[in-house]
Amino acid sequence: MKTTAFNLFIALLLLGPAQQATAQYNFSDDLYYDHPITYEMGASIGIMNCFTDLGGKKDIGQKYFKDLTIGTSQITGSIYFAANYRYFLGLRAEATFGQVKAADKGKVGEASTTYGRDERNLSFKSNIIELMLALEVHPLYFKRFEQGEDLPRFSPYLMGGIGFFSFNPRAKLNGEWVELHPLSTEGQGFSEYPDRKPYKLRQFNIPVGLGVKYKVNPLCNVSLECVTRILNTDYLDDVSKEYIDPTVFANHLSGDDLNNALLLNDRQKELNPSHNATIGWQRGNPKNNDAYFTFNVKVSLIF
Repeated sequence: MKTTAFNLFIALLLLGPAQQATAQYNFSDDLYYDHPITYEMGASIGIMNCFTDLGGKKDIGQKYFKDLTIGTSQITGSIYFAANYRYFLGLRAEATFGQVKAADKGKVGEASTTYGRDERNLSFKSNIIELMLALEVHPLYFKRFEQGEDLPRFSPYLMGGIGFFSFNPRAKLNGEWVELHPLSTEGQGFSEYPDRKPYKLRQFNIPVGLGVKYKVNPLCNVSLECVTRILNTDYLDDVSKEYIDPTVFANHLSGDDLNNALLLNDRQKELNPSHNATIGWQRGNPKNNDAYFTFNVKVSLIF
């Protein structure tokens, strides 16, 4: 009898903590460890592309995705950390690394359909480094939580915030990549063009996007997300306004910078040797600022 009672006592000691641990780990009520705040740490991989004055499809330029060239997409990645309140509201800090590029197609004799964009023959690429603080809102999680229901595995969400990014447009000339910012290709900072101020290579942006998150298990989420960045510059590609008088470059530049500026501000002569630059002709479209976007697959761990 004493042996039986002793065995029962030992069994209860072992079973109690096991049941408690199981209850804590049970995710059926969608509150891991029954805590209102959870944290995520993850990484993503995807593509980055841009909307600028360069590249695009045939004919006159269109807005946003109507003028997107998928073939110029570049690999991008990010790492991030997020704090979530009751799963329907999240605050995320994220660092993104990628590259954007675009190029005119460089075809002669199609001015009637391209409105001179191909003949312009300009191109660029730029590395992008971005730090972002964004708010995530999950409408379905909020509704289910208020009604006391189990949370769905799939959750569409909206996000928006503020970012700080760096860029540095470059163009390829004689096999080498040349930084365009120091050349003032459109007279930025020149006294002859006082309305054209030099653009900053580090600026704030506004990221906005949407996505869908899938709860794989209590400790892992997978998401698909598309985010576009609203920029306060039209010089992501170093192109915005009209061609300037090329003789003014000698007033401000010298050496390699002068030679590169004369060759890169107007590249139509590479396609048509008889071309002569016309001062004031359209080089870009200052009515619309540039933008870039990412489409990523995200994987995160919950703790």
